[in-house]
Amino acid sequence: MPSLAQHILAVPGSGIRRIYEIALRLDDIVMLAVGEPDVPVAPHIAAAAKAAWDADETNYTANGGIPQLREALVDKLARENDIHVETEQVWVTAGATQGLHQAMALTLAPGDEVLVPDPGYTTFTMNARMLAAVPVPYPLRVENGFLPDLAELDRLVTDRTRAIIVNSPSNPLGTVFPRELLVEILAFARRHDLWVISDEVYEHFVFSGMHVSIASLDTDDRVFSVFSFSKSYAMTGIRVGYLVTPPGLAETMRTVQEASISCVTSPGQHAAVAAVTGEQRYVVDAREHYRANLAAATEALDARGIRYLEPGGTFYLWVDVSHAAHGDVAEWAEGFLLAERVAVAPGSAFGRSGEGWIRLCLAATRDDVLAGIRRLPAGPALPTVK
Repeated sequence: MPSLAQHILAVPGSGIRRIYEIALRLDDIVMLAVGEPDVPVAPHIAAAAKAAWDADETNYTANGGIPQLREALVDKLARENDIHVETEQVWVTAGATQGLHQAMALTLAPGDEVLVPDPGYTTFTMNARMLAAVPVPYPLRVENGFLPDLAELDRLVTDRTRAIIVNSPSNPLGTVFPRELLVEILAFARRHDLWVISDEVYEHFVFSGMHVSIASLDTDDRVFSVFSFSKSYAMTGIRVGYLVTPPGLAETMRTVQEASISCVTSPGQHAAVAAVTGEQRYVVDAREHYRANLAAATEALDARGIRYLEPGGTFYLWVDVSHAAHGDVAEWAEGFLLAERVAVAPGSAFGRSGEGWIRLCLAATRDDVLAGIRRLPAGPALPTVK
């Protein structure tokens, strides 16, 4: 049998999926490990997808997506994100996952370095390795509120650095970058002539402050922005996201889309049109559901003396279990799952800086969230991280 490409063998596995796969083989599991919304898709979105199937809207579309979706997204970006672009800068992707991979494929050659947040979403590192590029973690430390240290970023840059990935609101942390920090990151990128790839999947779930899109502050066309319908509209399995590019890349994007996916499914795109142009109260209701779960969860954690990072957004809670994990939170999370039947994501799955922490998903029933927290080992009552 021929050997696989060596750089593919360097792609790390997902520590989240390892826990998830074990949990699927067990009974009576409290599932707090994966980011799956527990609210149903809105009826008008489902109806639009069904209507497309019934009308046999099942053919190829343009590489960038159906015109009515791209035009609706141009309007949404201007209205909600203060990002003003032409239609040919908006490319419908197979979820944010493909959008992130596409942005990295456009900007990274083999051997190039990309700065990735640590803790950070697992596919940032996985994508870089799949492209034979080198992910360079930039630590997000508890003493800095898990926000980037610009001086440390400067020290990490080499002559091979080509891009930095920014994720706000952050998965797994729930941090929301203030406008001033985004301005500093853009200045840093300009200083070192770097691309900026911005993951904004959780843009609609902000509890304190406000979401600012870094592309709205960009003055020299260096930002790729990635968005998704998966979390906002509970459409994880429909696989629709979008990548917003700097100007002038239309011909290149047509080529790379054709070579990677050709186009996103037509019924899924019609569902996305209904999502972005239709009634938005379902998104608001979902946010308030997650906010209420967050309030209940933090009250329960406080009562048990367990430290956590107070999130500004997403539907996750970053929780300190170092008092129980003893330096190997991945092993502890697996043992906790087997003993207590609660699935949580080990912080080390998101990078070295996540050791000793876990990510709890709050997109679950209130009873499940509280049942999972009740089974966590009581903590030493350290102050909440703000």
